[in-house]
Amino acid sequence: MSKPVRTRFAPSPTGFLHIGGARTALFSWAYARRHGGQFILRIEDTDVARSTPEAVQAILDGMQWLELNWDEGPFYQMQRMERYKQVIAQMLEAGTAYRCFTTPQELEALREAQRARDEKPRYDGRWRPEAGKTLPAIPAGVQAVVRFRNPVDGVVAWDDLVKGRIEIANAEMDDLVIARADGTPTYNFCVVVDDWDMGITQVIRGDDHVNNTPRQINILQALGAGVPQYAHLSMILGDDGTKLSKRHGAVSVMQYDEDGYLKEAVINYLARLGWSHGDEEVFSREQFVEWFDLDHITPSAAQFNTEKLKWLNAHYIKQTAPEVLAADVQRRLVARGIDIANGPELAAVVTLYRERVSTLVELADSVAPYYVEPVIGEELAAQHLNEVARGALIALTTRLQQANWDKAALSAAIKETCTELGLKMPQVAIPLRVKLLGVAQTPSIDAVLEVMGRERVLARLGV
Repeated sequence: MSKPVRTRFAPSPTGFLHIGGARTALFSWAYARRHGGQFILRIEDTDVARSTPEAVQAILDGMQWLELNWDEGPFYQMQRMERYKQVIAQMLEAGTAYRCFTTPQELEALREAQRARDEKPRYDGRWRPEAGKTLPAIPAGVQAVVRFRNPVDGVVAWDDLVKGRIEIANAEMDDLVIARADGTPTYNFCVVVDDWDMGITQVIRGDDHVNNTPRQINILQALGAGVPQYAHLSMILGDDGTKLSKRHGAVSVMQYDEDGYLKEAVINYLARLGWSHGDEEVFSREQFVEWFDLDHITPSAAQFNTEKLKWLNAHYIKQTAPEVLAADVQRRLVARGIDIANGPELAAVVTLYRERVSTLVELADSVAPYYVEPVIGEELAAQHLNEVARGALIALTTRLQQANWDKAALSAAIKETCTELGLKMPQVAIPLRVKLLGVAQTPSIDAVLEVMGRERVLARLGV
């Protein structure tokens, strides 16, 4: 590459960081890391009515949770107003921008007349200076907007790194407002100046920005600035093939943390939303950075698949050290008001269950009964704690009081009880599970007994 790679993620703080934004951030971050470049975070907060400090913090929290660490920033557009105004003044002086005194009422009347003629509504250039053209008299009391003097001939073309060659005729675009009547610059203009000042070399963003690109390229060229490469990522669809909504993924990235997903699984899943490396499905963050390129991003829409995310999460839970999982589970149990201080070692309990769950919430649900007295529902008691079961538990308890407390001895005690009473293993093991934990299914019952410990087991059996 001729110059160092500099990418950026530039969210608007009007809501949380969702899956689509997180994927854009991930791809921008990974491209910079892959090429030894810089990743810049920019907060595009010029929509003052909708931008909030809470939304800014939600974006920062999401980025930090995913460990998408930025090298520069965060930069805030509202803190760069003087710079934008300085560039607008330069453009007015150079003739690449001009003041327009058309009132909102005049613009609406113009658009209505165009629609009535089945024409595309657009500004007609009435205040655009041209050689030999006499401009209208400046009306009293009207504050001017500033418009960019868009070229009228030729095309704007770029080789999109995802979508391929795109060409837009300049005749299709009218003169964009780059500063409002109150002097505040508009979104497309701020983006251009920011990308220019920050030396952005690749703009990786959603394809809802494709229509902005030709305008931004024209402004950059009018400023004599270099034009970055553009890569527009296709949208993400929900499980059912419709636009992503809150019921299938369009929620805050932090909701995935709350719902018990590991960041490693979310990163791996995001990486595969529209990008591939052969048939590889499971890979580390480091492998992703090593492999990532823009050539293998599909231009077609990616589809969110909740079950696949759960499958990936289950895989990463199995691969994560019990002590690491235990730290997360402890946080979740404490939030429920559960004290683990007097219970069995949490990492040991987690080890029993980590291959049986898809999320950390399920893991917390599974281990919680080890630290609170079980509440046995009437239906469960009626089904599993009948007279035969109670007799079996009494007989088993006698053996457990004398047994060595290891899996082999505990397993032998259960089997001996079954033989003595002529019962099958489930007729003893299931009532034991219900009595100890309030559930009918657990990992191997001898392992459960070993982890719970003699005192707790005997106490719950009523001894």
